[in-house]
Amino acid sequence: MVRNIIYTLFCVAMFSVAMFAQANPQATPTPDSLPKANQRPPEKPAAEPFDKADVPTMASKCVSIETEAGVINIELYSESAPESVRNFLNLVATGAYDTTLFSRVVPGFVIQGGDLYTREGKMTYALGMRARKTIVDEPNKILHERGVVSMARADEPNTASTHFFILVATASGLDGKFAAFGRVVQGMDVVDTINKVPVENEKPAKPVRIKKAVVQACAAAPK
Repeated sequence: MVRNIIYTLFCVAMFSVAMFAQANPQATPTPDSLPKANQRPPEKPAAEPFDKADVPTMASKCVSIETEAGVINIELYSESAPESVRNFLNLVATGAYDTTLFSRVVPGFVIQGGDLYTREGKMTYALGMRARKTIVDEPNKILHERGVVSMARADEPNTASTHFFILVATASGLDGKFAAFGRVVQGMDVVDTINKVPVENEKPAKPVRIKKAVVQACAAAPK
């Protein structure tokens, strides 16, 4: 008799525990609900060489782009478009533009480069993330005329990323809308050569490739 009573009480106790666990699912932690000791923290964007550079420092830098058609030298206007210049210098300094193509050509108008997905070799995760990074629009008083370098973007504001274009003719309709940030000081003959390649729907039949782009000190103006 006593044994039967003890067994009955034991069954009642186990049933109560089971019912409590169902009513309180947090009472019994599962492996998925426990915090992971080795959780990977979110990745921060890697710091780039000109992230903290001031306007005078950036103004002292020029960019030389060695292409398959020749060399294009560009001076930069950080006073008018500081974030566009910073972005351009960072992309050049980290080698992001190396082996990319001038993938858009509009005869008598522009050549456009800077598409990181046109690089030779495998596209890395880091470069893919860099290609998605956008900068603020910086429309300014620099006129869009022959030789000016400006940031390309979508129709939506603040969507400029890595794409840039060089004008071969005046385009007043772009003034005050796009971020002009530099000018070709040597190599417009190279720009013209690239602009004259055969194209179909603005796509060159044989795009000209950038071999290497480098940041360098601007040459002193002749006295």
